[in-house]
Amino acid sequence: MATGGRLCFLLVALAAAGGSAAEGCDPYAGSWVVEASYPLYDPAKCPFVRKEFDCVRYGRPDKGYLKYRWEAAGGGCELPEFDGLHLLGRWRGKRVMFVGDSLSLNMYDSLLCLLHAADPRGRISSAAAGVRFEDFNVTISYYLSHYLVDIVSEKIGRVLKLDSIKGGRDWVNADVLIFNTWHWWPRRGLSQPWDYIQVGGVVLKDMDRTVAFSKALGTWVKWVRSNIDPNTQKVFYQGVSPSHYHGNEWGESIGKSCVGQTEPVKGSYYPNEPLPQEEIVKDIMTKIPLVSLLDITLLSQLRKDAHPSKYSGIQANPDCSHWCLPGLPDTWNILLYASIIN
Repeated sequence: MATGGRLCFLLVALAAAGGSAAEGCDPYAGSWVVEASYPLYDPAKCPFVRKEFDCVRYGRPDKGYLKYRWEAAGGGCELPEFDGLHLLGRWRGKRVMFVGDSLSLNMYDSLLCLLHAADPRGRISSAAAGVRFEDFNVTISYYLSHYLVDIVSEKIGRVLKLDSIKGGRDWVNADVLIFNTWHWWPRRGLSQPWDYIQVGGVVLKDMDRTVAFSKALGTWVKWVRSNIDPNTQKVFYQGVSPSHYHGNEWGESIGKSCVGQTEPVKGSYYPNEPLPQEEIVKDIMTKIPLVSLLDITLLSQLRKDAHPSKYSGIQANPDCSHWCLPGLPDTWNILLYASIIN
């Protein structure tokens, strides 16, 4: 969706939801406010919260992080309330797929919990194809793809092919697709799942990761244009999700991280410079009308308090990359819902 389209979709969504709208309303600009009615679901009652995101279960003592609602900038610029039954009705008979890394998984789990809370007695089944809401014939799935482009095992080793998306054959039959990548691009050493990078006919031991990321997104754009029917399919791109390992980025000392943070950054401004990858994503997405950008970077940067930190069920090191559930990804899905009801 073009930039102007991103800025105006909320106006249409508000009209559909019976809300009021202010001229120039931008859903991605605003601040976090305390909301007594939050969270939107009880994690103990949702069977889809993975232990890596279940901060309540793993002993997080403060609960204030559960009580923040995103307030879009501008008088009367309110996001519609998430209506899970309405969304399931809109998606009746459809297949919804999240494609990306564990930040996509974070958003996927959040959506499942939001829909389960809306229809707690509904018939739900789980299989390899995903989670199926039987009463609506809606299947929601997650497809792990760290880079969107392919990693292929060859004689020389594992090759990250920036010009190849053979994995896309598993995505083409989905009616709604939500993509994401960046989290794995900076990885090096043992956590790097490839040995070489190939661009066209050239094989390299390594290259600038942001440049590689940009080339891969260009390949993905070509795939979308060649494989997506805009009359029957909807495509979203989940913007870059930030981490909070370095306190100097939001005005605290270098040694600080998300550990012990209990409040968002106040206001609507994040002190650190925009992420270069964020700018690449915005530039690419404004040139492909087939895709709606969920521009979640700034509102997520403000939530230094919303990470699992020490309260994750799977790792000893503090996690300042993923997000607690309930929590921030619920707002990502509210923004997805607002765009869908446009």
